[in-house]
Amino acid sequence: MGRSELSTIHVLVRGRVQGVGFRWFVRERARELGLCGWVRNLAGGDVEVAALGSAEALERLRARLKAGPPGAHVMTVESAPDSPDPAIGDSFLILR
Repeated sequence: MGRSELSTIHVLVRGRVQGVGFRWFVRERARELGLCGWVRNLAGGDVEVAALGSAEALERLRARLKAGPPGAHVMTVESAPDSPDPAIGDSFLILR
């Protein structure tokens, strides 16, 4: 599948999502699904996720984001107001 056939998501995850291993959880789920992209903590306590892959894999990731790891309490997973950085590489990274 070429990059032109792929989709992206860019979401903000709100709730108790910092200090509970959420970024590592996201990275591992994304890698299992064959996605590229990144995850990072935001200063206000949210987690931001940008991912590139098949529409099916992205929907599966979104469902896993809603559940989160043990210890997390996800309130919402909503689309970010802007587009993700187009420089999504060939792996899935934790930025900060």
